[in-house]
Amino acid sequence: MAQRPEELVELLPEAEPFLVREAEATEAGARRGLVLVHDVAGEFDAASAGALAGAHLLAALPHEVVARFDVDSLVDYRAHRPRMTFSGDRYESFAAPELLLYALEDDAGEPFLLLHGTEPDFAWERFVAAVGWLVERLGVTSVVSLQAIPMPVPHTRPVTVTAHATRRSLIAEYPVYWGEMRLPGSVAALLELRMGEAGVDAYGVAAHVPHYLAQATFPAASLTLLEHLSRLTGLHLPTEALREAAEAHRSEVDEQIARSPENTAVVAALEQQFDQFTAAREGTGLLSDIGEVPSGDEIGAELERFLAEHERRRGE
Repeated sequence: MAQRPEELVELLPEAEPFLVREAEATEAGARRGLVLVHDVAGEFDAASAGALAGAHLLAALPHEVVARFDVDSLVDYRAHRPRMTFSGDRYESFAAPELLLYALEDDAGEPFLLLHGTEPDFAWERFVAAVGWLVERLGVTSVVSLQAIPMPVPHTRPVTVTAHATRRSLIAEYPVYWGEMRLPGSVAALLELRMGEAGVDAYGVAAHVPHYLAQATFPAASLTLLEHLSRLTGLHLPTEALREAAEAHRSEVDEQIARSPENTAVVAALEQQFDQFTAAREGTGLLSDIGEVPSGDEIGAELERFLAEHERRRGE
């Protein structure tokens, strides 16, 4: 018998203050208006930028776990094999995957929620319905996703983003880059779609990661995601440690690129395209080989290449 959506998640005692506050809200206008941020983009998170942004928030802000998802029902362990520790002649530990909902406070003392952990492989619709159940019970009025996508952009220029939302007014200040395209699905995308259908504001930002760094790390993208999260929600988020990491990483990448004339030439060409396009259209940074915004097919192909490379590395 299939699980009911609410059976996929356990509300912990730490959630009680949110439940009480929401139960006392008799009118829609009296709801707490919590923001729920999530970084469960999984393989659609180039350089793990969204996941690293979430991990940074947990490292920098006070938090506690308010709900725990049943990962045994959601995760394919053979596709994402957890690590185990073997010592001498016995197994000592098992690092089980987690998918947790945290309550945090920003630097101004404002509470918000963070859904952080492994992207579900199974039961997407039930998982999304379970998140919707939490949204209703805890007083969430905005759901925001953080992720990153590989793009033909140089690491030497400011990180740009693509914004998306269930209502255009939520991201009115952000440009629209392309029309309709078909992409491989993700839990994050399905969650945004279903939240919108349920009347909940859902939106997000995807940082553009240089395609040659998509399988590595790129803290500048995580920093950019948190800056846009603050801009969209009004949350006061710490970023200094990420900024320092981004600067140090930039120096390391510069040194590595400089050792190869071929890599130097590639980055120089991307810089030229970026600068030409930015001069023509302020505020954008998506470039194809001829200096124009890539088509939907080109974006889809780039994502497919990223996913294929991810699968290849997983099998090594």
